Amino acid sequence: MAVTERMTTEAADVDTPSVEPQGGLGVAFGATVKRDLVLLLRRRSEVMNPLVFFAIVITLFPIGISPDPELLATIAPGLLWVAALLAALLSLDSLFRADYDDGSLEQLLLTPQPLALLSLAKVAVHWLLTGLPLALMAPVLGIMLALPAGSYAVLALSLALGSASLSLIGAIGAALTVGLSRGGVLLSLLVLPLYIPVLIFGAGAVQAAILGDGVTAHLAILGALLAVALIFAPWAIAASLRISING
Repeated sequence: MAVTERMTTEAADVDTPSVEPQGGLGVAFGATVKRDLVLLLRRRSEVMNPLVFFAIVITLFPIGISPDPELLATIAPGLLWVAALLAALLSLDSLFRADYDDGSLEQLLLTPQPLALLSLAKVAVHWLLTGLPLALMAPVLGIMLALPAGSYAVLALSLALGSASLSLIGAIGAALTVGLSRGGVLLSLLVLPLYIPVLIFGAGAVQAAILGDGVTAHLAILGALLAVALIFAPWAIAASLRISING
């Protein structure tokens, strides 16, 4: 009797196919974000370099130009935005570099999940550790440039929106140059012309806040630029990665 029950149980185990859990797009996106966050937090120097660069540039300008508060307040919007743009650009070259060097990038191309989605996850991590901290630091550094207190919120919001667009656009150039040994200069030449609209409306929003004009139009355009980048940039990044890896 016991032998019969055991044989029946074994037969049932053989006939029943094993079901392996399969993650969806959300699981793949979350896993990629978690992995990149862990890896970048282990390399804290790569995270800190853009922030330190941003702080040093803003600190040196009052010393090198003039301590006059009116002059500093006049140039503050453009100065803060240009420094933030260059700081974000500084970290773009390493966006896909480590994965390319250790072969992880080739494995991403072989996964069943869309490469555009995984690329978007990597860009999201770049914004979380670069763009968002820059947006939060900017009002503090704006005090050194005699920026009026009423423009701090607009400065942080415009940088948060604009830096997300900068990360998405810059990731296209980073994907195109990831296979080059010295692609940093070429990356700058590729993406800087595309950064100009974001720079114009980002600095314009801060300038409008200083003058007391409406800032809604500038922020709306920054949001529209971000929406367009979110739609098209992930697919362009995926295509660029395939070109760089497969030739």
